[in-house]
Amino acid sequence: MNPPLSAPAIKIVKSVREQVSGEEWQARVNLAACYRLTAMHDMTEMIANHISCRVPGEPNHFLINPYGMLYEEIDASCLIKVDHDGNTVFNASDYGVNAAGFVIHSAIHMARHDVDCVAHTHTPAGMAVSAMECGLLPLAQTSMRFVHIAYHDFEGIADDVGERERLVADLGEHEAMILRNHGLLVVGRTIPSAFNALYRLERACQVQVIALSCNTKLTIPSSDILEKTFDKVRPRIDKPNRNGDLAWPALLRKLDRVDPSYRN
Repeated sequence: MNPPLSAPAIKIVKSVREQVSGEEWQARVNLAACYRLTAMHDMTEMIANHISCRVPGEPNHFLINPYGMLYEEIDASCLIKVDHDGNTVFNASDYGVNAAGFVIHSAIHMARHDVDCVAHTHTPAGMAVSAMECGLLPLAQTSMRFVHIAYHDFEGIADDVGERERLVADLGEHEAMILRNHGLLVVGRTIPSAFNALYRLERACQVQVIALSCNTKLTIPSSDILEKTFDKVRPRIDKPNRNGDLAWPALLRKLDRVDPSYRN
């Protein structure tokens, strides 16, 4: 009689969801959704750029995309957790973090404790406006959301940690900043809030590029009207629509209809 066979050794590998808190997993799902939505709205530049969020309950850690993946590939499990010193805390992907992404995002997460999400893009319209001496013009209601916007002069590739101090000084308390000759940057107290600001800033830049291309005289409302409008459309905790909270469930439903794999 043959001896009984021994059971083979089985290597049990826990999923990322099993290795992080429930709050972190939800943040990962929402951040992955933000990447997918940014791709869906054509605000990407191949594998470049970055969106990050603070890890719930871990104020010195934030999540950011693996440098080498397209936004349309990002899911909850692949996001990399890093600390403010650039150390990788958790990484289930085969990639690392973009150096410029670390510099920009760590600077803001360290300085702006009122925000949890930071997004940076290189869209054609955003880069075009970033090169305009006039900056962003209040040409339409959407643009007036950014009557008060910050500017940061170009210093070359943002991979020098020495630039962090100047980045946060120029951003101040604003929710958006135009990086001269570079692109756009927004912050939000939540992921939906940051995406909402990014979408609207991108639209404002598109409107400006289109309007200026028409070679006709443009009208701009009075400063009183601009300030009055800004006060109504700026982000406010008691106005879910101004923070993107009202639209976020609908946006997730749209993603789920198209491709729910961001939740993996």
